[in-house]
Formats: sequence, structure tokens, C-alpha cells
Amino acid sequence: MRITGGAYKGRRPKVAKSFKGRPTTDFGRESLFNLLRSRVDLEGLTVLELFAGTGMVGLEFFSRGCASVVSVEKDVAAVRGMYGVARAWELETWQIVRADALGFIKKSLTQFDLVFADPPYDLPELTQIPALVLEGALLVPGGWFILEHGERTDVSQVLGFKETRKYGHVHFSLFQK
Repeated sequence: MRITGGAYKGRRPKVAKSFKGRPTTDFGRESLFNLLRSRVDLEGLTVLELFAGTGMVGLEFFSRGCASVVSVEKDVAAVRGMYGVARAWELETWQIVRADALGFIKKSLTQFDLVFADPPYDLPELTQIPALVLEGALLVPGGWFILEHGERTDVSQVLGFKETRKYGHVHFSLFQK
């Protein structure tokens, strides 16, 4: 896995080999940021990355000029791996939180300009996540929420839905508060 654009383009962070998740592919991340480029100025944004896994999406946000990223992941090895990358790359504004992402959504008092979530595609609560994020206090007014999901998930009826883009087996649904 490598960073696909921005200041860190081409760098390959060391990720936990024991992590059992499904990281967003290089192709998927590059497509996502091409999609965002015409909609959002990433420079200086505060970003929340839910179900962070290896933290690659958060690193892509840093690479493209975001001011800070909070990455939430419950897997111990993945969190350890992200801490290692944060130290090695001297990312002082990368806050890594070991927690259940659904619990974090419900309890966080911090607001973000953009929230990205990449939950397991078979998570029973997956279709509830957009409403939880958009109706809660996580996003600033006008803020963006992006949900990565599989082809069997339809969240187009959620208030704030803008569009879904498909890149192979990866789907990104965009919402605005």
C-alpha cells in the first residue's frame, strides 16, 4: 500500500501485518480523492476517520493538506501500527483513538469538517451510520460525510445524500450536512 497523492505521494507506511481488515485499495483511495477534489478544499480541514484500520485514508488526508485527523479503530495491532507511522512521519496532529467507532459517534463532542467511515461491509448497523453521523454533533454545518460500502448497501434515502460512486467493488456514498 502506498500514498496515492499529495505531499507524501509514493510513500509506503509500515502497516500491521496481523490486521485482519479490508483496507481501501490504492485505486479506491485515489478515486475517492479525485472525486473530493472538485467538491471540497481539503487544505486545513479537520477530519474524522471511523473504522480506520491501517489509517491509510487518514494518511491520504494528511498528504493532501488536512490540518488534523482523528482515527478511530478498535483493533490493538492496527492502533499500534498507526502510532508507529505517526511517530516515524512526525504527524503531531494525528490523534489515534482505540475505541469502538459506533460508540465514538454517539459520545464525541468534537466537530469535524469531514467524516470518513469504512466499516466492515457486513456490519449489521452499517446502514444506520449515515443518519447517526448526520443527525449527531460530529459534523459542522455544511460538512461532508463519506461512507465506504459494498454493492449491496443502499443509503440513498438518508437525508443529506448527494451521490454514490462505484469503483470496482468499492462504493463511496457522499453526504452533506
